[in-house]
Amino acid sequence: MKLQFIGAALSFSLAACSNTQLNEHLNTSAPEKIQGAVATNAQATDIITLEQIMADPDWFGRAPESWYWGDDSSSIYYQQKQLGNPLRDLYAVNLLNNNEASPVNLSSKHTVSYQNGVLNKTRTHKVYTFNGDVFVKTLVSNTIKQLTFTSNAERNALFLNNGEIAYQVGNVFYAHNLQTGQIKELASLKMSAKPARTISPKSYLAVEQHKLINYIALQQRNNALKQTQKERLAIENTAVNDSKFYFGKDNRVAHASLSPSGDKLLVSITSAKSSRDKTDIMPNYITKDGVIAAEKVRARVANNRQYQEQLFLLDLVTGKQQALSYDSLPGFDDDVLASVKSENFARKGKTYKSEKKTRNIHVLQMNNPIKWSSDGQHLALMLEAWDNKTRWLTTVDFTKNELVTQHKLHDDAWINWSFNEFGWLNASNKASLYYLSEESGYSHLYYKGLNSKAVKLTSGKFEVSSVTPMLDSQRFIFKANKKHPGIYEIYQVDLAKKLTALTNLGGKNNYTLSPDESKLLIEHSTVTMPPELYVQSLKAGDAAQRITHTVSEQFLAMPWSAPSVIAIASSKQKEPIYSKVYFPKNFDKTSEKNRAVMFTHGAGYLQNSHLGWSGYFREFMFHSMLVQQGYVVIDMDYRASAGYGREWRTAIYRHMGKPEVEDMRDGVNWLIENANVDAKRVGTYGGSYGGFLTLMSMFTDPDLFASGSAIRLVSDWAYYNHGYTSNILNTPEDDAIAYERSSPIYFAEGLNKPLLINAPMVDDNVFFEDTVRLVQRLIELEKQDFETAIYPVEPHGFVQPSSWLNEYRRIYKLFENTL
Repeated sequence: MKLQFIGAALSFSLAACSNTQLNEHLNTSAPEKIQGAVATNAQATDIITLEQIMADPDWFGRAPESWYWGDDSSSIYYQQKQLGNPLRDLYAVNLLNNNEASPVNLSSKHTVSYQNGVLNKTRTHKVYTFNGDVFVKTLVSNTIKQLTFTSNAERNALFLNNGEIAYQVGNVFYAHNLQTGQIKELASLKMSAKPARTISPKSYLAVEQHKLINYIALQQRNNALKQTQKERLAIENTAVNDSKFYFGKDNRVAHASLSPSGDKLLVSITSAKSSRDKTDIMPNYITKDGVIAAEKVRARVANNRQYQEQLFLLDLVTGKQQALSYDSLPGFDDDVLASVKSENFARKGKTYKSEKKTRNIHVLQMNNPIKWSSDGQHLALMLEAWDNKTRWLTTVDFTKNELVTQHKLHDDAWINWSFNEFGWLNASNKASLYYLSEESGYSHLYYKGLNSKAVKLTSGKFEVSSVTPMLDSQRFIFKANKKHPGIYEIYQVDLAKKLTALTNLGGKNNYTLSPDESKLLIEHSTVTMPPELYVQSLKAGDAAQRITHTVSEQFLAMPWSAPSVIAIASSKQKEPIYSKVYFPKNFDKTSEKNRAVMFTHGAGYLQNSHLGWSGYFREFMFHSMLVQQGYVVIDMDYRASAGYGREWRTAIYRHMGKPEVEDMRDGVNWLIENANVDAKRVGTYGGSYGGFLTLMSMFTDPDLFASGSAIRLVSDWAYYNHGYTSNILNTPEDDAIAYERSSPIYFAEGLNKPLLINAPMVDDNVFFEDTVRLVQRLIELEKQDFETAIYPVEPHGFVQPSSWLNEYRRIYKLFENTL
């Protein structure tokens, strides 16, 4: 298997290049163009040790978190973890005063915690909530008024178009008049049946009582008269307000969104019944009171009930409550699982009969899935079918009280949980929508007038995300991996499709636009450099200026190994498998062939062969340690990894573990042919989905690796959660075939090489039960060459340094003994 070169970016070794060479090869800015980016290294430490790299990560730096612009566009704020404890401090940076950073006192934190605030129509005031209270800021004078001071948790504060401020407390919405101080209840959402004027008798005794006793009939009549008078009073007397809306017993509010006009409210109602089964518990053995705690945890996909929501449009002026039907959505009743069910029925000797049936539909679970236009005249929302196959971007026709589909996206596999951003543009009083869609095979940006066809603004083999529409409604800023799948820069595009690269930093970059739209605040990182904050003007040719220096000198002095990012040709499909490969010195000149380790990253929707700082920073440091000792290390973005488009993402539909293991074999073959690696001295390890793939590779392709370590592993997908698993494998009820061929526990008889299982016991993501059942299966199969290490106090992502150290000592020992 020979190396496939994809452009200049792939034809070199990062380990062998200087920073300047690296930037030139990747067509990025040279370091000297990034002001203040180069730090002076202290005396280099020669030896990388497990004790150092698995210590509390505070030792190498505490990167800026939750960063945002100040309202003046000349200051920024970020949080930073305190040294040695989990508390965070808020820092302010003054860009007009030599980028000086200073901590924000707790006593004044409420004056600057407005990152999620909402501006009024004229952009002169901002409303926001802090610690459950509402604050109003006058921008020109920088003065702040606290509007509420209560023990309630006010939230979702916004300016109404009449100048009043609205906010929500529980399921009650209020409007606050800033001039008069009057507070008006706009709507109170009641999870009960509307009180009846008369209560009909139900039991035999009650019926007879109403017949025989006149006093009962009199009381019933009097109560009905009082109720009628109360209703008339609310209608005829403007000093009385009855804003209650009733949605039935045993329900809950899933979503509620108030119009900026204050006259309408969209509400989504679902059952209050939990999807959990009483058996969905997790034993916790190490507790403060010394007894075992049976903690309630998420539902297993095998137990989870089908989920649906009912939409209601509330007219807050007339009090009318109107249900919105899904029947207008194209494909609302399609049997999208017909072929899947037919295959599963046939296995049982049965025939499946497909029928049209209303699908369970709900508001898509994402940030801000319901959005009003700024004038309150239009409403858009993103809906999804429970079967994960269809997404609808809809608006509401207020005259007909109907949903109007603006865009339908169907995927025979599943709709991605990323790339669902959308919003309104309001230029020249013509309301238009923008949205992201994977319909072309990659996430791209589209623009659409309500009564016109969509216009595709970006195109190519790259993914667009993090879209920010500019105030002129003619331009958008976004993040994309256009120049290379592992490099994320910031771009601008206009409605004429003119695309402009705003940054040229290389690595990974996230951003937020300043309030005056003149600058970007950028979180920038590289493979060997944790995230720091930079500021860059939108003026052409301006360089990014580094404004934080949180990485320690000790970290900068360490001899980390920068991996090569290589496109490995696939034996199964046309696209290459992008991979990080760590080469030791003189790897091609050793007297005997090299030993190697393959690390497999987790999933959810994740990319690790990128050129930015990785969340797997301990693994990166561990790989550097292995390289020092002569190991070759490979880290592959197997099929289903993020960053490579829809086809790559959905390659595992209904058969997790097969395409990925095929890619892993291609990676091993590449190492044998290109990195002087001994085929019999390759080990593997990974956590979560990486633990699952360690098992699948060792069970289904037992000659591929000499040994492996599976961390916080999935052994049976029927025990994992619904939200992730049903996307890829449907549900066990509909598609048992997919679960059985995708779950390692069904292939455990294939194990014939040393396996180390590392399992946290209070993992509420992948339950410890997965390990327990697999171990029992291995025992019953009379397998002996496996070991299990348990970690009693650790969740899915280990926390304690002692646990990290113990775990990696075991992994290192496994490789030293077997490779």
